[in-house]
Amino acid sequence: MWQDDAHRAVKIHLHFEVLKGVPVDARVTPAACSEPGQLRAMLQADRLYVVDRGYADYSLFHDILEARSSFVARVKDNTAFTVAEERSPTAAAADAGVVRDVVLAKLGTDHPKDCLRRSVRLVVVRPIKTDGQAEELWLLTDRLELPAELVALAYKYRWTVELFFRWFKCILGCRHLLATDANGVAIQVYAALIASLLIVLWTGRKPTKRTWEMIQFYLMGWASVEELEAHLKTLEVADKRE
Repeated sequence: MWQDDAHRAVKIHLHFEVLKGVPVDARVTPAACSEPGQLRAMLQADRLYVVDRGYADYSLFHDILEARSSFVARVKDNTAFTVAEERSPTAAAADAGVVRDVVLAKLGTDHPKDCLRRSVRLVVVRPIKTDGQAEELWLLTDRLELPAELVALAYKYRWTVELFFRWFKCILGCRHLLATDANGVAIQVYAALIASLLIVLWTGRKPTKRTWEMIQFYLMGWASVEELEAHLKTLEVADKRE
């Protein structure tokens, strides 16, 4: 936006359900605000929150547990911890890139601020990259019973929200703001989210660029309802083949 020193950008904080491929909650705020703080204010029960290193906050992890939910969170690879139990990765876990699976006796240092005082688990994953470089992922979770390969898979699914944001900006038109005041920006963002949800409800699958274009053609009168329904039927055929 860059109107002045007090109005430079906006940020959307999104709860995204990866298995359905849809947003389930959102807030629009000024860009200069705390992302962990916004998540803390939006916590819900019976969720598995999968977050990256920007949310690595022990007090936030505590609040997630207090909200009766769980977490899989990437933490820094120099995180301090004390081992309670070292688990040998299964064959399935090793195939998923898991190189270490540890139940922790204590997380963090002796400083109370830096220690989550309950049993948690650290799963270390070394993903294979196309350039031959491997970067370890340190994944912290309270789910002690969850197979290590599923912990790794949960974090892998976290990237689907990045794909959604790309679709949200490029296809739904939210790369360019139509208004410069807070209400106008909020209306544009929420309208785009509603459109995304309506497409999922109508098509029964995650939105695609082709489907969005066909709906636009229909709304502009360039395509008939029969042509739109024919397009949706091709999606059903593709789902059956998959």
